[in-house]
Amino acid sequence: MSGTERAIIITGGASGIGRAVATRLAAKGGHALLLADRNEAGLAEVAAELGASCPVETIAGDLTIPDFADDVVARCVAAFGGVDALVSNAGVLKGAPLAELSVADFDFLFAINTRPAWLLGKAAYPHLKERRGAIVATTSLAAFFPTPPLGSYAASKAALLMLVRQMALEWGPDGIRCNSVSPGPTLTPMNPGYDAAELREARERTMPLRKLGTSDDVAAAIQFLLSPDAGHITGQDIAVDGGLGMALMTLSGSGQGQPQRG
Repeated sequence: MSGTERAIIITGGASGIGRAVATRLAAKGGHALLLADRNEAGLAEVAAELGASCPVETIAGDLTIPDFADDVVARCVAAFGGVDALVSNAGVLKGAPLAELSVADFDFLFAINTRPAWLLGKAAYPHLKERRGAIVATTSLAAFFPTPPLGSYAASKAALLMLVRQMALEWGPDGIRCNSVSPGPTLTPMNPGYDAAELREARERTMPLRKLGTSDDVAAAIQFLLSPDAGHITGQDIAVDGGLGMALMTLSGSGQGQPQRG
């Protein structure tokens, strides 16, 4: 490491959006990456792929264990001398109808989708303050719209959205920018249902851009929010949803058969 790279933590870095973020940052240059995930084999694969392009360290563990956030930050500081940015991206898509949902499953969704962003941000806070760093969290379009039968997932992502705004307000005076991205339907390993052509095509017909998102689409938005180009942006969310969020009134039939005025 030359000492000029920005040290960036990426959780969920072994696959999907986290891996796409790591790939983009490595290709851009000027970054040193600490990738965290439960999938140790996946981490090794990504590190081998990107290690020739930039410094890469990995740490395997479970973010539902509160102390693991401290371990992640400590590993980044030991490897790269500090923390310039945090991408809190790890999450799970799981749910059941609320009337059938167990307390254990409800708590698990918050323990992996919501709480780690706070614990990682808290552990990294002095380093981010020193370097006027940035935090980006991956939320979801479900943070804005109820999504049966994923009530606990939607609630955990809505809580994460507000947590990011809270951090932006409290830590803004310290020069720390905190933003989020909210993917809509996206082709990632977390959504294997889209492997079925019929389901994928049906979903694409509801989207103004007529295509599902990719991990790289979301990674591009995260890369922007991490960059100096977003240096005066904080407390904001970017919907990476192919326009689905703005199409809900149309999908409900609103405006059909109504007089059109110029």
